[in-house]
This record gives sequence, C-alpha cells and structure tokens, in this order.
Amino acid sequence: MRRTMLLMAIVAVIAASAALAKSFPATIALPNGWQPEGIAVGDGSTFYVGSIPTGAVYRGDLRTGKGATLVPGANGRVAIGVEHDRGRLFVAGGTTGKAFVYNARTGRLLREVQLPTGGGATFVNDVVVTKRAAFFTDSSRDVLYRLGLSKNGAPAETASALKLTGDFQLVGGFNLNGIDATPDGKTLVVVQSATGTLFRVVAASGVTKAINLGGALVSNGDGLLLHGRTLYVVQNQDNKIAVVALAKGFASGRVARTITNPAFDVPTTIDRHGSRIYAVNARFGTPAGPSTTYTVVLAQG
Repeated sequence: MRRTMLLMAIVAVIAASAALAKSFPATIALPNGWQPEGIAVGDGSTFYVGSIPTGAVYRGDLRTGKGATLVPGANGRVAIGVEHDRGRLFVAGGTTGKAFVYNARTGRLLREVQLPTGGGATFVNDVVVTKRAAFFTDSSRDVLYRLGLSKNGAPAETASALKLTGDFQLVGGFNLNGIDATPDGKTLVVVQSATGTLFRVVAASGVTKAINLGGALVSNGDGLLLHGRTLYVVQNQDNKIAVVALAKGFASGRVARTITNPAFDVPTTIDRHGSRIYAVNARFGTPAGPSTTYTVVLAQG
C-alpha cells in the first residue's frame, strides 16, 4: 500500500510538472503591428512590452500567453526600454527625449519627465531602476539621465544628466544602449552597440571602465540582464544572446556561451522569470505594417 501511494505521488508530481511546463508557452504573440522593443517582467508571471511608434504598453501573462493593451498609444509618446519597479513602469522615450512612468496596475500616467538632453540629437534607449534612482541611456550622448526616487519608489519631477568620464568615448552610430545595475545600485553595466564594448559605471560619479573580455566583443549589443556575476547581452542583428561570466568587481569577463533560438527574429531586450529568460523580437529590417506579427520568445528555461 505504501509503495502504491508513493508511486501515485510520483506520478502526480510528474504530471503537475508537465502541466506547469506546458502552461508557459515557448512563444507568445503580441498584437499585429505592435513594433516592440522593450520587455519587463513584473509581479507574478506578468510581463510588459512597449510599442515604439505609439508609446503604448501591452501587459500579458507568461503562464497563459494572454494579454491586452494596458497603456494606450498617444501622440508624442514613444516606448523603447521598459522597467518594472514597485508597481510602476519606467519607459525610455526614444527621440522624444522623455521618460514616462505609469501605474503598472491601471496604466495611468504618473509622471512625464523631459530629460536634460541639451537640445541636440537624442535617443533615450533603455532604463534600469535602483532603490533610489532610475538611470536612462542615450544612444546619441555621453551621459546617463538620473531620475531620483523617493523611499517608496515614487519618481521626482525632474532629472539630471550624469556625464560619463573615463574609458567611454562617443563614436559614430549607436552608442549607449542596454543598461543594468548591481543590487545595491552602486555599479551600472552598459553596452556600446557600435563597438560591442561593455563598460562598468560608478553610479555616483559617472566614471567608466571598459570590461576586458579578452579581445571578444558583443557586437550589436542591445538589452542587458545582470544576474549575480552573469551578464546576458542581446546581440540583436546577430540573433543571439551572449552569456558573459564576469570576474569579481566586473573588471573583466569572458563569453562563456551563447544562446540561440530558431524563433529569434532580431531580439532586442530580455528579462527573467525565475530560471526562464524571455526575449522580445523587434524584427528590425522587416517592413512594419498593421499585419506584421511580433512575438515574445522563451530564450532559456
């Protein structure tokens, strides 16, 4: 009897595990014509994806693959990088030079901040949120924008520009792109798309230092995901994700392996849900129209 009960329990566990795995689809369809770029995983199995040309934000469930528009598109808005923090969505505004902050539950606009872009060319590309600030990259300038946060995570009304010094230098083409931070928020990691170089940044001062990868480059580097001392780097046009093992202090690292997937179609940004890693396909180079399809892909897990 005891053996029978044990076998039944094992079968039940296997069945439950299979059902759970099946309930997380390998690809999730976004609305046709969405033109995504940024993805963020929020509470539970909820995910958010922005729409570049409209500034809209889609909210879906990684477990079921279902979802709907949370933030409707509006004139004068753009959505590039997206980050979820303490019930809020922080969105990088691309060519608008703005940061947008929304209520992650209702979609209500909480703050629209004109970043100090200096009036020249700007492309506010990605965002990471630490305990006391949100940092935005600009692919056209050698600065990070710092938007201060209160103790409960509420954003300030204005932002400041953090001038980058040290190893980072502007070059032709796309410069700063993806960004992530250590848990204490003291160290930031960024990628320069045009050179395939990673940099660590002192958040308090803007001092940068190139991360030595032993001669390797992460060409077409886009979204970043830092987990401990493992850094995932999306290489968009290369249709792969480099997995970089960083040394203590992030002075150096090595590309330990790469993640590929036949479902990749110019992935741009990633986020994680437990051991699963999800990428969003921007499909840059594919003519965008109202019937063009877009997907979120389970890259690992």
